[in-house]
Amino acid sequence: MAIPSAALGRLNPALGDHHLAERAAAGDGHAFALIMRRHNRLLFRTARSILKSDVEAEDALQEAYLRAWRSIGSFRSEAKLSTWLTRIVINESLMRLRRGRGAQVIPIDNNTGELEHDPTEDRMEDDPDQQPERVAMRAELRRLMEAGIDELPDAFRTVFILRAVEEMSVEDVAVTLDLPEATVRTRMFRARGLLRERLARDIDLAMSDAFAFDGERCDRIVASVLRRAGFDDNTPTH
Repeated sequence: MAIPSAALGRLNPALGDHHLAERAAAGDGHAFALIMRRHNRLLFRTARSILKSDVEAEDALQEAYLRAWRSIGSFRSEAKLSTWLTRIVINESLMRLRRGRGAQVIPIDNNTGELEHDPTEDRMEDDPDQQPERVAMRAELRRLMEAGIDELPDAFRTVFILRAVEEMSVEDVAVTLDLPEATVRTRMFRARGLLRERLARDIDLAMSDAFAFDGERCDRIVASVLRRAGFDDNTPTH
């Protein structure tokens, strides 16, 4: 049965991971729900970096949580709970990858019904960052960034997600992935370089199309100038 977020009020949200783990090991579902809410983003991004599919990553995360729930009694306080959970997610994701399960297509919501007026829209007009053009621009930049990350080699992608996106320390990434710290630094450096090259290439292509003038706009201006200059409509414009 799903645990509503309101039920989490029974626990102090400031409780540390180790205390929550102890409560969860004793069968406290509310403590485990709080653990999930606290680490959801990190663990989803980790699974996503391996599977490159939102749907697959979500499925893997749920299975990993079930594994964690069943074995949380084996968690040792000398380790970080986030590291312990991340390893479970990585193992689950890699197993799915080895099984060769294809990425699923995420359905697009085609609901075209009219929406009631949202009062937040009025506030958006006063906030430049919430203007539709800027929101669309950020969405496009995020799409380019995510596509670039997906194209990183497998050995670099998870390191980049944990280090750059989740801002984990080099030491924590090394422990989580069981890698030497020097390897983490090297893979991070190379991943950043590859991503920078990809984004620069995309930006260069976009720049070449900026303020496009040919086509309909060009034809319209040429025709307008010729007309205003006194030429008739039969004057060749090409």
